[in-house]
Amino acid sequence: MASSLVVKSAIRSQLKGMRAGGDFFKSLDNAMANMLKQAVARAKQNGRKTCRGCDV
Repeated sequence: MASSLVVKSAIRSQLKGMRAGGDFFKSLDNAMANMLKQAVARAKQNGRKTCRGCDV
């Protein structure tokens, strides 16, 4: 993956005192990429060029 889809500092602030393991951000990036692919596919399936909240 060329660049990260998540902002690590923003994610860390949401972890509220928890630490993130070495593979956490890579796994989170992969999950985000899959979610985006599914949202794009759903929008296209419905004849739209705009992803909306309902696509997630």
